[in-house]
Amino acid sequence: MQAPVHRLSKDKIVWLANHKCKHRHTYLEHYNCYLSECPEAEEKVGFLDIESSNLDANFGIMLSYCIKEKGSNKIYKDVINQNDIKKNPADKTDKRVVENCIRDMMRFDRVVAHYGRKFDMPFIRTRAIMCGVDFPCYGSLCMDDTWQWAKNKLKLNSNRLDTIVRALTGNSEKTHVDYKYWIGGVRGDKKSLDYILDHNIKDVVELEKIWEKLRDYVKINKSSI
Repeated sequence: MQAPVHRLSKDKIVWLANHKCKHRHTYLEHYNCYLSECPEAEEKVGFLDIESSNLDANFGIMLSYCIKEKGSNKIYKDVINQNDIKKNPADKTDKRVVENCIRDMMRFDRVVAHYGRKFDMPFIRTRAIMCGVDFPCYGSLCMDDTWQWAKNKLKLNSNRLDTIVRALTGNSEKTHVDYKYWIGGVRGDKKSLDYILDHNIKDVVELEKIWEKLRDYVKINKSSI
């Protein structure tokens, strides 16, 4: 994994370039070693969730995304608007949102998503390729999937996010989006998109709770997006 140079100060880059890891490479070359050998160098973790108009990226678009910063109230987010609908071809309505989502993903060393390896990340990648947007290459960003953690480490009747939150915390604030909001969202209806974005925000807040509850029972690895 290459160091995320765009997020580092000049002094930190110089330090990484002049200090070596146990493999005798510079920390700039072996950034993973820096993270593992220097405990104070905590990864920047973001909790990611997207909302889409369809489960398949060649039939649907990204309506919104949220990425919550670990241990903070900061949430990077965006949602399509009427200008996106008017400006872009129908199959590229979400181009701006996809671009912004990828930009915000790259603020982090690791992203966490629920069913993210099966849905969120493949969907974003597909939409990026279809919209002509650069997507991060292999090894540029690590990822955890709490759905996989729950499937392997828990025994619940369902591995849905709200089920896990209720089971492990006793309460869930996750909302369910009625079909009318999805239809309205694709048309650019502001009330529908505001509701979808609020739903999206609640999901990443719940996602962080699950990650914190389960992280001690799994091996946190450097698996790439």
